[in-house]
Order: sequence, then structure tokens, then C-alpha cells
Amino acid sequence: MSEEETWVPGNKSELMSAIEREWNLLMEVVSKLDEAKMTTPDEGGWSPKDNLAHLTEWMNVLMGYHLDRRPPHEVLGVSEDVTRDWDMEVINPALFERNKDRSTEDTLAELKRVYAELMKKLEATPFEDLLAPRHADDPQKRPMLLWVLGDTTDHFAEHRRTIEKMSR
Repeated sequence: MSEEETWVPGNKSELMSAIEREWNLLMEVVSKLDEAKMTTPDEGGWSPKDNLAHLTEWMNVLMGYHLDRRPPHEVLGVSEDVTRDWDMEVINPALFERNKDRSTEDTLAELKRVYAELMKKLEATPFEDLLAPRHADDPQKRPMLLWVLGDTTDHFAEHRRTIEKMSR
């Protein structure tokens, strides 16, 4: 989807409703999976549980790196080398390795905890702050809101579709 096609909420209520709607759709799909399906990897080697751990990591990135402006390696708990070029082909495998052996129960509990923390943080953030540019030096002046949507509604929908395909 191009930036011109990206849906942008007009206010905090629309944003929070959209996030909650996608979250609920994701949780509905997850609730239908038994332990065997939750831990069965697809052809790329990721199980639904791994997809959920991935979402948790990126919600943490949204809070720590984007909203709180902490260094990405600090937020992710990895070496600076992993985040230096912001290369998903480096970062995502490192996060996968860290989480792959976690139990489904632990992964789901952490996912839900981080989601609740993120929702509190977003609720406390003025909508005007989310409309401000994420990076001061961004010539396009893209608002923080795009990263919020990217790591919530868009990401939840993307991984929900992935998990749905895997569980058929």
C-alpha cells in the first residue's frame, strides 16, 4: 500500500478503535488454534506463536524507540550491530532466535501485557503529538501516527492473515 492509500484516523478515538478492532480480529484467530497449530512452523520456519512474539517485539519498538526515542538496540536488547542499518533481514531473525523456544503460554501472556501497556501509552499521548513528524530531519515530515499504525493495525492485520493461512 502506498503512503497515499494509507488510512489515517482523524482523531484519537478513531485510532484507538481501529487498533482495538484489529487486535480483536487477531485474538479471534489465535483463540481457535490449539497448541499443535500454534507451534507448527510454515515453510519460512515461523509458527503462529513466532508471529505473535514478533508482534510483541515491534510493539515494544513502537513504545521504546518511536514514542520514547530511546536507542533501538537498547529497546530491543541487542547489540548496536543488529540495529545499525535498520535492516529487517538482520533484526527480525535476531528477534526470532530470541523468542523461538518460549512457550505458547508465555508468548501470549507477554503479547497481551505489552498490548495493554501500549494502549495505555497511546491513550496518554495527545493526538496532536502523533501528528507531529517522527523525525525532525524527514523531508516528507511523516507523522508519528504512520509508525503507530504500522506497528499496530497494519502489523496486526498482516500477521493475522499469515496465521489464518497457516491454520487452514
